[in-house]
Amino acid sequence: MNFSKAAVIGGGSFGTVVANILADNNIETWQWLRDSSVADAINNQHLNPKYLPDTPLNPALKATTDIDAAISDADVIFVSVPSRYVREVVSSFADRLKLHQALVSTTKGIEPEHFLLMSQVLEELCPDNPVGVLSGPNLAKEIARRELAATVIASKHSDLRRMVQTGLSCSYFRVYASDDLYGVELSGALKNIYAIVSGFVAALGMGENSRSMIITRSLAEMSRFAVALGANPLTFLGLAGVGDLVVTCSSPLSRNYRVGYAIGEGKSLEEAVESLGEVAEGVNTLRYVRAKAAELDIYMPLVMGAYEILFNGVEPRRVAEGLMSGDHASDVEFALAKSEI
Repeated sequence: MNFSKAAVIGGGSFGTVVANILADNNIETWQWLRDSSVADAINNQHLNPKYLPDTPLNPALKATTDIDAAISDADVIFVSVPSRYVREVVSSFADRLKLHQALVSTTKGIEPEHFLLMSQVLEELCPDNPVGVLSGPNLAKEIARRELAATVIASKHSDLRRMVQTGLSCSYFRVYASDDLYGVELSGALKNIYAIVSGFVAALGMGENSRSMIITRSLAEMSRFAVALGANPLTFLGLAGVGDLVVTCSSPLSRNYRVGYAIGEGKSLEEAVESLGEVAEGVNTLRYVRAKAAELDIYMPLVMGAYEILFNGVEPRRVAEGLMSGDHASDVEFALAKSEI
């Protein structure tokens, strides 16, 4: 199913990549951002000097600081701002949406007060509009270089899934479909925590066996948590689950990995975040997931250990070592009941 106009709300690296692919696919695309100097650079120099300074952008891409101009008559609105700003930004235009306009979140985070995912925030603010989530192993800088990548569009609305697949598919970017909105979105939020843990492990010089153990136990832990909240466990075998987890836990391009690496080198959390210069969603997600896991009594030793490192100054090596003395568990989550071990 084709559509003629799209809006991307946010001026970061992934939002810019999405906007550029849409423009390349001959969809009229408007990108909204707060910084007028970046908007001018996108319009006149056809680049985003702040986040993707080396990536030429399609001259047809239009940038604006006027959010009404961006969303007017857009068939699909991609929301690509940090999680702490999603409610504020979407609230600013929600009452002016038309019923056919769909919203797709690309933000991997959680709103803490009621433990809401971004799709749930969108559904609360725009109850009459179709909502979807775009998530997967999508390092923006690699996509900007047109390296092969894939993602997942999750929505209960088949028309929206097809529109996003049509609008974003190209020779280097493939879009797969899912109806497990909650599982896909939780995967994207949770993996940021484990990227921080993987950064610890790398900085401490642990070997490939250690990293492999951390990644696979992370997958078991995040799927255990998500299924307790209603997700489909099979979702975690796909791009949004294990795919996103592996790339985020293995690449120095990942913001969350870099935060973990810096802390593993001995920096404080504040120093690590300051040196990054960008939002690392995993830091805040860690707080919220730890609290929810404690509330629901979900066994998450990596989450609990990472929290102690970031906020209570515990030595990073203890996170990995803690796995060696925890409860005995089955290898593949949900395949063998604990009572049968």
